[in-house]
Amino acid sequence: MSVEVEALLQEAKESIEAAQNYRSELQQRLHGLNLARKQVRGSSGQARDALRRHFAELQAAAVRLLAERLSSLLAEVDAIETDSVRPLDDCQSLIEHGVGQADELLREGEAALRCGLGEKEDKLGSFTKKALHIQLDSLPEVPALVDVPCVSAQLDDSLLGVLRERVARHGLVSSHPPVLIEELQERPGGVLVRWCKVDEDFTAADYRLQYRRGGTGGAQYDDAYIGGEREFLVLHLDPHSDYLFRVCARGEGRTEWSPWSVPQTGYTTLAPHEWRPGTEGYILSSRRNMAMRSDSSSRCPVLYSNAPTYFCGQTLTFKISAAGQMDRRDSLGVCVESDGGGESLQRDQAVCISTSGAVSVNGKEMTNQLPAIGVGSAVTFDMEVVSMFPLSKIDPADGGNFKLRVTIGSGNREVVFDWLLEQAVDCLCFGCSFAHSGWKVLVF
Repeated sequence: MSVEVEALLQEAKESIEAAQNYRSELQQRLHGLNLARKQVRGSSGQARDALRRHFAELQAAAVRLLAERLSSLLAEVDAIETDSVRPLDDCQSLIEHGVGQADELLREGEAALRCGLGEKEDKLGSFTKKALHIQLDSLPEVPALVDVPCVSAQLDDSLLGVLRERVARHGLVSSHPPVLIEELQERPGGVLVRWCKVDEDFTAADYRLQYRRGGTGGAQYDDAYIGGEREFLVLHLDPHSDYLFRVCARGEGRTEWSPWSVPQTGYTTLAPHEWRPGTEGYILSSRRNMAMRSDSSSRCPVLYSNAPTYFCGQTLTFKISAAGQMDRRDSLGVCVESDGGGESLQRDQAVCISTSGAVSVNGKEMTNQLPAIGVGSAVTFDMEVVSMFPLSKIDPADGGNFKLRVTIGSGNREVVFDWLLEQAVDCLCFGCSFAHSGWKVLVF
């Protein structure tokens, strides 16, 4: 086979491979386009259903409220009519009774006038006495028309105008939710969710974050956070499991929540931080992420992590939920190896902060100091690899060939320094020690 033929054959193979890659890329884009179309049509259908359902409920509620109001007003008319007609009926009965007495008296008077002379005196005397007894000059009082109720209904025609105005402004259709999830970062046993506001005209007072396990269509979303921050660390998630996250917002002065953002899938491959069980003087929570110093024995052992689960590039946080008496041996920090010896992390191959705020590196206290630690304090450790030196270039004066840049934050202050180690490490342990009981610390 000639060189030219081999070159053409190679060129043809490369073209075929390029065409295959091109077709694969186009198919992926077509799949993405189909997903986009499905989202537009699916969300439009959901919006239509929500609008129809909402306005049908409003219509039914409005009809019910109007019927209830009409019934109430008619009942008021009935009550006024009953109360007003009752005294008139009583007056009518009294007058009709008087008319009956007058008719009877007239008949007796006419009979007395027609009787004979022998009976006339007795009949006329009896008639006169009866007439005096009836009191023909006493008439019942009949109320004037101005003194009796004249029932009317006052109806404000402006209600329809107000209703028309409110209905015209009721409801809102938007092409995008006002907030969207912009980042999902895996953390040990959790996912850090960050979101942003995409509608500049929308002023958010609160945000609401929810999540649920993926792959379970019937599962309900659970609230993870409600507040004004734009990020939240969702903990207690199972590693290597998909979770769906969504967020919405509530505008200033409003009670209703905005539409939900498009759900985003996140997961963590990192095992959760846990304290080591069985350490004397400490009680752990069921998830082993909360530790409490339970007694004040003379011995002050260090409580270490159950495994070296802290990796450079992550943020390790200690949250103090209860505090006891301070001691110079108290410490919170990270170390290369965990062992059962010592009463503090203030030792070689470890960096830590004491409850007084003093920072120690390899057992030596730094001049920089952070605020004292108390209830509600959150201490964070951030580390990044600065450099790794070959063994042949180690300077004994440097004390190590692996350098980590450490940032410890507490309150509104932080200290930054380089930590020299003898050898490279992939992950680190964490630990704490408290001389006195009452301290309770959460790690995440």
